[in-house]
Amino acid sequence: MPDQLAEQYPEAAPYIQQAVAEHGEEWVLEHYYEQLYPLGRVMAMPEKDELPFYDDDEHDTMTEDEKVEMYQAWAAYRENLRTGTKPEE
Repeated sequence: MPDQLAEQYPEAAPYIQQAVAEHGEEWVLEHYYEQLYPLGRVMAMPEKDELPFYDDDEHDTMTEDEKVEMYQAWAAYRENLRTGTKPEE
């Protein structure tokens, strides 16, 4: 992992490096938003397209609207866990 990413995101870089070592770069890119990006709630996380092995032609990122939708879904999920209800209740 380039030093620049480690310098900009000192807390996040080890988690990204560990995920790459365990699963590989393709897995990290495919599961970035579900597995790693949520760490952004407790530490600064790079955007997916800032990763050194990201390729614009081969991979895609979430739009701002898609990120908002994802965060709203997570909030609803946490609320359901907190209250012990299901979405349809």
